[in-house]
Amino acid sequence: MPVNRADIIHRLQKDILSLQGIKSFAANEVPDFGLGPVESAFPNNCFPVAATHEFLSDGPEHAAAATGFIACLTSTLMRKGGASVWISSGGSIFPPALKSFGIEPDKIIFIDLKNEKDSLWVMEEVLKCNGIAAVIGEIRDLDFTASRRFQLAVEQSGVTGFIIRNNPRYITINACVSRWRISPLASEPENGVPGVGFPRWNVELSKIRNGKPGAWQIEWSAGCFHIITPSLQFREKQRKVV
Repeated sequence: MPVNRADIIHRLQKDILSLQGIKSFAANEVPDFGLGPVESAFPNNCFPVAATHEFLSDGPEHAAAATGFIACLTSTLMRKGGASVWISSGGSIFPPALKSFGIEPDKIIFIDLKNEKDSLWVMEEVLKCNGIAAVIGEIRDLDFTASRRFQLAVEQSGVTGFIIRNNPRYITINACVSRWRISPLASEPENGVPGVGFPRWNVELSKIRNGKPGAWQIEWSAGCFHIITPSLQFREKQRKVV
């Protein structure tokens, strides 16, 4: 049977994604993260699992926002079982708070390390364990060599890695498939009742391999994501800011 041009292009795209560390999964194997229109930014319209993702934070408030957003993604990865590992340098996580994002704290293995070299080594070793659902590492600085080692590990194990970089000293090219900035937004009280509303974030996807960067405002409520604003292309947003 003759092969048309669309089939050839589709096959080439799959081969390129595979070579770049982004695996294709059957429809029943892909977790539903509930990100709705955000997923159109990803290759194959699916959040890349079995990959590493970088989150940049400029201070404790932004780091807390990134932590909440990552916890929501991790809760989806943990639905099929398996524990996750959280590697930190200051023990800043309050485990009971993870329940509001759908994670039972006793399903997380917390590792607190003071030396960043130790954190890099531990994260690489844990990323090699195929029984782990996800690994979250609070690592300030990440060079290309370390990120490449992480990516090679997840390509073999199928584990998804999240790297939180709070106040990084330098930002350079690395092997992570995506780069995010999550900043907090003011919540809105439910039905006018005084108090704190559901978590809201400004989510910027500034880099995504073979995808389309963009920015969205997202709320987490009733155990799922809700898009507050439509997609805004990242480059257009940057031009307006400048």
